[in-house]
Amino acid sequence: MVFAGLFDLPWWGYVLVALGLTHVTIAAVTIYLHRCQAHRALELHPVVSHFFRFWLWLTTGMVTKEWAAIHRKHHAKCETAEDPHSPQIHGIHRVLWLGVFLYVKESHFRETMQRYGHGTPDDWVERNVYSRHAIYGLFLMGAVDIALFGLVPGLLIVLAQIVWIPFWAAGVINGIGHFWGYRNWETPLPDASRNMSPWGILIGGEELHNNHHAFPTSAKLSAKWYEFDLGWLYIRSLELLGFATVRTVAPTPRFAAPKPVCDAQTLQAVIANRYDVLQRYARSLRRTYLEELERLRRWSPQDAEALKPLK
Repeated sequence: MVFAGLFDLPWWGYVLVALGLTHVTIAAVTIYLHRCQAHRALELHPVVSHFFRFWLWLTTGMVTKEWAAIHRKHHAKCETAEDPHSPQIHGIHRVLWLGVFLYVKESHFRETMQRYGHGTPDDWVERNVYSRHAIYGLFLMGAVDIALFGLVPGLLIVLAQIVWIPFWAAGVINGIGHFWGYRNWETPLPDASRNMSPWGILIGGEELHNNHHAFPTSAKLSAKWYEFDLGWLYIRSLELLGFATVRTVAPTPRFAAPKPVCDAQTLQAVIANRYDVLQRYARSLRRTYLEELERLRRWSPQDAEALKPLK
């Protein structure tokens, strides 16, 4: 058959291939672009780093400097008019479905690139191939997919690869991740980040977006015992193989015997664990309030009823 590819698979075989290829792209985005390049939470071996660069050029056409710069600006200007893709500013539907256009628009701002794009790769292949000819990788990937799987399956697979990141990253993470879900940490206002799910599998751990905004330089995005970060599992595997070095993770609170005075070490510990300290304080304050309200209810039910809405 003229349009047959090298592999003749059942329909579900092509679906598995597409899911496998797009998952590699998800891993490249969360490990390389996000945690390594944008936040310097880990260092990658040059072999792994360049594989991710090459793969992202093939499947997304994204430029490392642009991605890192736009993401850093998002953290610096979160939920303000200068935030490149806040659903609190642009609306959830616009970010969810058209978030990729907000990304492209911001990538054309030279000031953003100069201020936030520092420290990203600037070697010969970056300047002459990946950045200069960013779109060529998609055509090459399309040709390879068609050669391997045939015209129609190949086109559908490359189409899935092209739209995967614009939807899941530019849409879901940037949109729903700042609109719906639960919060472990009360990050500084107006930051509205949310954890979309306690199990970060489909988007490689990026579902735990509130955790990330609380500790942006942490290579691990899960914080509670019941949360799972698939990207962290990959990073630990790479580290065990000698292909990655974790630089920072979120601090874990450790309690010691009370001190009579607050020294510099205690102050540093409070600052490092400030979100956990504030969370525990708020929980203690609420518990004390409810206890006092219950006492007041026994002595003066009318006054207690008036204070009830403050809960």
